[in-house]
Amino acid sequence: MEILENIIDVKALVSTIAGFVPQIIAALIIFQAFRFLYKFTKGPLHACCERIKLEKPIADLLVHSIYKYTVLIFGGLMAVKQLGVDVGAVLAGLGVAGIAVGFAAQDSMSNIIAGFIIFLDKPFTIGDWIKTGDYYGKVHEITMRSTRIRTEDNTYIIIPNKNIIDEVVDNHSKYGHLRVIVSLSIAYKESIDEARNILLEAAKTIPGVLEDPPSEVVVTELGDSGVNIDVEVWIDNAEEEEPTRDLLTEECKNALDTAGIEIPFPHVQVVGVGG
Repeated sequence: MEILENIIDVKALVSTIAGFVPQIIAALIIFQAFRFLYKFTKGPLHACCERIKLEKPIADLLVHSIYKYTVLIFGGLMAVKQLGVDVGAVLAGLGVAGIAVGFAAQDSMSNIIAGFIIFLDKPFTIGDWIKTGDYYGKVHEITMRSTRIRTEDNTYIIIPNKNIIDEVVDNHSKYGHLRVIVSLSIAYKESIDEARNILLEAAKTIPGVLEDPPSEVVVTELGDSGVNIDVEVWIDNAEEEEPTRDLLTEECKNALDTAGIEIPFPHVQVVGVGG
């Protein structure tokens, strides 16, 4: 014990620690005060975000991430200052670390920024049917980093938000009514008016097809094999787009067959070169 006392001035050590106790207590009180500040202000701040109609993911990011860590970091800096730490040097170190983290997480930051754009611009909302890139499906969830859609095959696709804003997005639900088009041909010898009447009657048998706007049958082209026609109907639920198209195609074919109207086979005329 005497040897230890000779090596370490115990009294001086105790005196030094005792001198730091008030600073440590002050630092803890300051940091705890900032924690309470966040705890008692996060609710009203989140309510303000709801009143100005910010989307929930944006409000959560602002209140529970950006605001929270800003308050706690500032409180931490104020606390360590009480301990005699050079706050300027700490801030410089944090700045260098922030740059390094920024480079490492630039893809994540790009997706978060793209998430802000999606929530503010609102090209689609949850429940909309959209096509982006090679994917078509119903929007199931939108987060700050990704958009999740459920396809017609009931697969769950997670698309980074950066990819969403870099692609053309077709929103099939934005304006309610959606037009479904089926293309077919009739032989040149057939009556267009008769075929039109038959196809319009067939369209009326399809569940979900609207009377207003009315269905139409229009000639689009005089093709190589026959007269090309589009049957155009309207529905009010984008979820029924593909089932309606499939059923309409089948009913049109059956109606033309029943009426004896010929649907021509594609054919190519080969002209020989004389020898």
